[in-house]
Amino acid sequence: MIYRDFKGIKLSRLGYGLMRMPVIDGDNKQIDKEKSAELIDYAMKHGINYYDTAYGYHGGTSETVVAGEILQKYPRDSFYLSSKFPGYDVENIKNAKAVFQEQLDKCKVDYFDFYLFHTVSDSNIEDYLNPEYKLWETIYAEKKSGRIKHLGFSSHASLENLKRFLEVYGEYVEFGQIQLNWLDWTYQKAKEQYEILQAHNLPVWVMEPLRGGKLATLDEGEVVQLQAARPHEKTAAWAFRFLQTLPGVQLVLSGMTTMEALQENLETFSEEKPLNEAEMKTLMAVADDKLSKLVVPCTACQYCVPECPRKLNIPFLMEAYNMLAFSEGGSVPSFMKDLEDYQMPSACIACKRCEKQCPQGIKIAETMAKLSAKIKPAQA
Repeated sequence: MIYRDFKGIKLSRLGYGLMRMPVIDGDNKQIDKEKSAELIDYAMKHGINYYDTAYGYHGGTSETVVAGEILQKYPRDSFYLSSKFPGYDVENIKNAKAVFQEQLDKCKVDYFDFYLFHTVSDSNIEDYLNPEYKLWETIYAEKKSGRIKHLGFSSHASLENLKRFLEVYGEYVEFGQIQLNWLDWTYQKAKEQYEILQAHNLPVWVMEPLRGGKLATLDEGEVVQLQAARPHEKTAAWAFRFLQTLPGVQLVLSGMTTMEALQENLETFSEEKPLNEAEMKTLMAVADDKLSKLVVPCTACQYCVPECPRKLNIPFLMEAYNMLAFSEGGSVPSFMKDLEDYQMPSACIACKRCEKQCPQGIKIAETMAKLSAKIKPAQA
């Protein structure tokens, strides 16, 4: 494992994101404790020392199960625990002190090594900046008390609102976490976000380096291009090598659901192998080609799912939409053919409750309507 120094702390370059742990029978709230414990144990033994959870991960059970149970078998000073304040709900902001205490209790710890203002976005920026809620005073008091060792934030905000947040909090936060990968470098303006953090001298924490796993498996033609540039580099490793090329990136989070993914990532992070200029040019060419086909920037974060009154698997349907886009209007994806009517995009009632929780700002209701239109001719 390779490490970087952060204020005297030796942090593993690869951090374990606890948002996509193995689950039972597809139920996101039912973490498979046995399989998760095996993964965490292997990660600990092979040098990963940063573990990232949040209030809402796995429907609220990530803090309780992974931090509050599985990590309890290890000495507290053998790992660094990160969690996040759920500022996507204004009621949480109004009750910040109680929410913070609840998180400590769920994780069964006396302090968080790292704590973030979670998912700063265009939909909640006004609440985060509203002085009436005294959120800053509440959270910073916890830092001064020692119950937060290092304070940061994660952002899905527009460039304008990222700048607004940093105008208020930039003097006090110590790092920024953004969605950064070779596809979003231009698509989601990750390059500009990275540069904003650099301008504020803030180390960059990376989330979604594989874009929800989508960059781990590429089309055959894309793989051929990458293999020609680096014959022995695995597809997923290209995403991590891209990030190793950026000097401002301190830590890369990956949600590793399987032992195979964990072992492969550990192998990648056993050494630094940044891309050279020619390799970067090749990767960006692949990105440009892919972006000409990609339509919906869904990362399967699951934030939208609890909001849907029809219980639709929205990330699942967003993936179907993108698959149809990539196949240029081809046949209905095979994984949709067994869906019942109530599971289809036509079941969407366009209430748009899901859109308020979407970090990517996807127009989900509109996309559902387009998906319905795409699959009807194919089903006929």
